[in-house]
Amino acid sequence: MAGRSVVGPTALRMMLGGHLRELRERAGVTRTDAGWAIRASESKISRLELGRVGFKERDVSDLLTLYGVHDARERDRLLSLAREANDPGWWHRYGDVTPEWFDAYLGLEATAELIRTYEIQFVPGLLQTTDYARAVAQLAPSGTRTDSEIERLVALRTRRQRALDREPPLRLWAVIEEAVLHRPIGGVEVLRSQLDALREAVERPNVTVQIIPLESSGHAATGGAFSLLRFPQRDLPDIVYLEHLTSALYLDKRDDVEAYTQALEMLASSSPPPQQTQQALTRLLERLR
Repeated sequence: MAGRSVVGPTALRMMLGGHLRELRERAGVTRTDAGWAIRASESKISRLELGRVGFKERDVSDLLTLYGVHDARERDRLLSLAREANDPGWWHRYGDVTPEWFDAYLGLEATAELIRTYEIQFVPGLLQTTDYARAVAQLAPSGTRTDSEIERLVALRTRRQRALDREPPLRLWAVIEEAVLHRPIGGVEVLRSQLDALREAVERPNVTVQIIPLESSGHAATGGAFSLLRFPQRDLPDIVYLEHLTSALYLDKRDDVEAYTQALEMLASSSPPPQQTQQALTRLLERLR
């Protein structure tokens, strides 16, 4: 049964953090003074305002007092938001097999209304079959993941894909290098099933896939794979997600977001249109038969 789209705790933290930043700036309070008021450092205030850490109700209450927010209804609303933001999302049950820096992405993905992504190594996770996802999980250095951990990672990947079936569904627009679709991760049979699954996926109204041909002469996205997430809440800015081997970057500054948005627009406009993707996937499958 399709679930309803809800605001996850990661997004709630970002919304509350942004609101607290606006209140602080409006009150003319420095981060240092705000930190002093809650027995914390300036860097702690910065992390709170970015939504990177959880909120203690006492800290939020003290900050609201410092910022001159005395209206009981407004205080209750923001304190209630702090409580909701501390509730763990469903993805926390997989925290034993995912790095801490990835949790934020899972929370944002669960809230996003649109994800645009550029992929150079793998089929996008939201479109991976179970066998393909398992083969990707097995690519970790030999011996670093047990069979049980691999299966939990596959279960997490499958759970994430429910976002495409919720109401309203997540919209996914992926631009994929053709080389990804030649790479037999898990073997030829796994790749064949994955290509079949992609052909089915692009029939969905909320999934758009474009394939950059091998003979492409190059493009602006020279820095590697990335994703751009957009949210239905006006309080949340677009986020650019860049994943590295041992960490990730989350960019929300307007200049950064605009640069990556322009790169995606150039990729989309210079690649064969989505209407040709089904035919391209069929050709790739015929080569494997």
